[in-house]
Amino acid sequence: MAEYIALIHRDVGSDFGVSFPDFPGCVTAGATLEEARAMAAEALALHVEGMVADGEPVPGPGSMDEIMAERENRDAVAFLVPLLAKAPRTVRVNITLPEDVLAEIDIYAESHGYTRSGFIARATKEVMAS
Repeated sequence: MAEYIALIHRDVGSDFGVSFPDFPGCVTAGATLEEARAMAAEALALHVEGMVADGEPVPGPGSMDEIMAERENRDAVAFLVPLLAKAPRTVRVNITLPEDVLAEIDIYAESHGYTRSGFIARATKEVMAS
């Protein structure tokens, strides 16, 4: 099982953000460190699944030395995230929402580092778990 380096960072007044230097554009966030760590594994799996579905090559893990040599990465804390051998299959669905609700979802998701789909999936899981 491959492990990829994730970088966790936090701006004042915001959630903990997580990014993956090996996967530009793969980002997530969490209100707590534990939540951010858990979301990182899910974000990585979904990102790689999308790459595979699109026929894109999946890069091997970069080295800690190479990643931390880049100045912009030095203000973050690095941790390893395992890439699960088999990520769950993503299914496209069509839903109907009032336009104002969709706009609110998009604003919230973007301001918290989620995609629309990622936010809806997370919110749904949280409601079902409670």
